[in-house]
Amino acid sequence: MRRALITGITGQDGSYLADLLLEKGYEIHGVVRRTSTLDRSRIDHLYNDPAIYRRSLFLHYAELDDPTTLRRVLLKVAPDEIYHLAGQSHVGLSFEIPESTCEMTAMGTLRLLEMIRDLPKPPRLFHAASSEMFGEPATAPQDEHTPFAPINPYGCAKAFATQMVIIYRRAFGLFGCNGIMFNHESPRRGENFVTRKICRAAAAIKLGIQNELLLGDVSAKRDWGDARDYVRGMWLALQNDQPEDFVFATGELHSVADLVEHAFATLGLDSKKYVRRDPRFMRRIEPQRLVGNPSKARSVLKWNPQTKFADLIKEMTENELSSLSLSPNSHAQL
Repeated sequence: MRRALITGITGQDGSYLADLLLEKGYEIHGVVRRTSTLDRSRIDHLYNDPAIYRRSLFLHYAELDDPTTLRRVLLKVAPDEIYHLAGQSHVGLSFEIPESTCEMTAMGTLRLLEMIRDLPKPPRLFHAASSEMFGEPATAPQDEHTPFAPINPYGCAKAFATQMVIIYRRAFGLFGCNGIMFNHESPRRGENFVTRKICRAAAAIKLGIQNELLLGDVSAKRDWGDARDYVRGMWLALQNDQPEDFVFATGELHSVADLVEHAFATLGLDSKKYVRRDPRFMRRIEPQRLVGNPSKARSVLKWNPQTKFADLIKEMTENELSSLSLSPNSHAQL
């Protein structure tokens, strides 16, 4: 039985990765933060299953900014594979808390690399990088050779962490892979992300809970995929014979306006009646033409995204409608 350690297991990607690895017969160890609230809703189905929790799934308290706790977990677990997904991942928020974003996302990754380097048997490492590292690229689509030019603190922190993985791979022979993840969504996406906000608002308006949806720049375009496809790519990257970096993307661009239209049309609503522009939600700097070229992942890993954009947004919107219908007192985040 292979043993995997997942940082950020309670997040969208971490929870889907746990599902995938359990299906493949792994023993899974997840790193969780010790906080005053125990919100583990994305892994409740695993945590509350006595056939899984403390049998093939184990949770450990540790912090990326506390080397002692993280080192203790690594020595205790001795994993074969590490999937490093934790960190402050909200781009807009990174402008408000740039220091903690860099501390968690950049320095946290460096600390982890140092600990792995010192282990008797260094495990294989997957680091979740981001398309935000490209910022405003001169060419499109972007691939593994596109220069990093981040224009927000989150992208800058990810670029540092990604480059450090490459350095440790080359200098110390660590099996470290960077997965350059373009935007990926799912019904488990956090409510502070625009995709979830839109789908939830459409459902809330349909149910009469909410009257309008306030958004920033709806012309902004992104390469949106399904998180479940992308975690499959993470696993495939660590099964490769050699440690390499891979772009995971759909290669298709869709605007926020497209997303709004699909979400509202799913519920038979005319989005023009409910969507309003609000300057509060405009980003200081908006990345342009972020669209990925996943040809390397296709040829080397035999990876292909399986979910279409329209189907993903439809699923997310219907999930929000079902959730809000069961909890009629809930209110969508504006």
